[in-house]
Parts: sequence; structure tokens; C-alpha cells
Amino acid sequence: MKRTSTTMADGRELIYFDEHDDAVRAMVDSRELPPPPPPAQLRFDPLTEDWVAVAAHRQTRTFLPPTAECPLCPTKGAFLTEVPADDYDVVVFENRFPSFSGDAGRCEVVVFSPQHDASFKELPVSRVRTVLGAMADRTAELSAQPGVEQVFCFENRGVEIGVTLHHPHGQIYAYPYVTPVTRRYLEAARKFRDEHGGNLYGDLLARERADGSRIVASNERWTAFVPYAARWPYEIHLAPHRQVPDLAALTEAELDACAPLWSEITRRLDGLFDLAMPYIAGWHQAPVHTDRDLGYLHLRLISSRRAPGKLKYLAGSESAMGAWVNDVAPEQAAAALRAVSL
Repeated sequence: MKRTSTTMADGRELIYFDEHDDAVRAMVDSRELPPPPPPAQLRFDPLTEDWVAVAAHRQTRTFLPPTAECPLCPTKGAFLTEVPADDYDVVVFENRFPSFSGDAGRCEVVVFSPQHDASFKELPVSRVRTVLGAMADRTAELSAQPGVEQVFCFENRGVEIGVTLHHPHGQIYAYPYVTPVTRRYLEAARKFRDEHGGNLYGDLLARERADGSRIVASNERWTAFVPYAARWPYEIHLAPHRQVPDLAALTEAELDACAPLWSEITRRLDGLFDLAMPYIAGWHQAPVHTDRDLGYLHLRLISSRRAPGKLKYLAGSESAMGAWVNDVAPEQAAAALRAVSL
């Protein structure tokens, strides 16, 4: 994989990740752009001890543009986009409308393909492997930046989730704090270690592999499963058999083995009802500076669709009180996912 870094018209960084070493990236961003917006305000909520980013400039971000105006497509002639090249494999650049920036973190966009109408499940496994390599690269580099406490790589898919651009892409958030979900997980992991020894997620994974009823797919290095206490109608975890803190810690062999399974579970998800499922696929990584020995890298892929034409809405119980109710038994979900013909 060849890595080429360049600068956009407004000073933001853009990085090409090419699958061929002879790729040439000498294109210049010739747009006239305003300067990047000021950093978001970080405000602390003493009731929950959570940080909230106030980023009012995001109100003006691009919202579901027509294909002919997509900012993630390659630049063609007079149509100038965020990517000055007329073709690419995978490209990463600083978000023009970031939730975090400057000394308070960083937000990046990861574009999976130059094909506007493609989807992640349609990418060849070799391209999924390139996406993984790019995310591992960015995790390592962002983790080394001052002030960054956690790196989160994720993909939102579907208007039901809130996607504002249809072009296949993901995002990377470099948070200036450890997120609430990770804090809760680390507290549970620390308690488990103190009481039982070992790693909490590693123990959970071992139990799922031994039980087998919720396994969706596996190979010699990774296992995909529906967790015993899944909150969403269709929720899949993808975890390596070796405990590592983040994507940057994976070996080349582990990255190679991950790509086909990541591709497979997205295809199985879409095969459930023979339609495009809305989902969030997020890589849960250990914090940069603390409790890395408690973390265990894994992907969580969650879908809000519980049946054709029916979505799970986070109404009173879930949104207001954080008390979850799942309409689909995890064993039923796993069996349905396994039964999908690929």
C-alpha cells in the first residue's frame, strides 16, 4: 500500500492510500475555499460527567446532495470536489465540518471507493483490506498527536441512521477525552480483572466461541458473533482471537484475515431482508494513554431495522433512561444471519 500526503486548498491534510506502488498523486486542489471553521466548544455536564462538543458550524454542512454534486466523488473537469484526483483507491482527509479540531481533537473522512453508487458490502476484499490499513495508519498517527485520548473509526450507513452523504465512506474521530461508552466498559473490565483475573472481553469472546449458538462466522484469527445481551435487533461483534488495544497493534496476517469477515458480515446483514440495512459499524479501541491493558479491539456493527418496513426507535426507555429492550432474541438473530445465502 502506497501512502501519499498532500494539502488541500484551505490547508487541510489529504492522504491517498493506493493499492499499487506506481500510483502518482500530483494533483493540486485549485478550489477557492474559506478558512476552516473555529474549533468547537467543549462543555462539561456535571450531572453525567460527560463532555459535549458544541459545533454550530456543522449546521451548514452538505446535506444529501444530488450525485452530480457529491463532494466525495473524484474531480472531473470543471467539477471540483474534496478529492482533486480523477481516480483513487482509498482517500482520507480532514473533515471540512469537524466536530473536533485544533487542540481539541480531529475529525477525518475515509472514502472507500471512487464509485458513488457503491456500498461497503460490494467492495472487493482487497479494498476492504486497504480500508483497514488506512484506519490502522490513522489510528497510529492520530494517537501520537498531543491532546488525543481516544481514536474511533466508524461507518454510518443509511438515512435512517442520519447519513448526509450517500457516497461510501466512513469517519475517524480523535477525541480529546475518553468517551462515556469506553469509560463504562473499562470500569467493568477493571472490576472483572480484580475479581477474576484476565480480560473481560477476552473471557466473553471465549464463552461465545465455546457456546457457538450466537456465532455468525469465523476463521483462524477472528470470530463474528451476536452478543448474549445484544441491545439492537441485529448486532454483530467482530473480534480478533488475540487481545490487542487497537487497529495499529494488529499484525499484517491479522489484518488480512479480518478483511473477508468484515465484508461477509455486511453482506449477511443485507441478505436478511434482501434490502440495504441501515447500520453503524464502529471499531472500539482502547484509550491512547490509559487502561490499554484492559481494552480489547473489536468491531460493533448495529442495525436499527428489526423487520422489513420496521425500525427500532430509541424512544422513552432507551433514550431517556438508557434501559434497553430488544425485540429480537440474539440466538434468533444469529441463526438468521448464518442462514443468509451469500
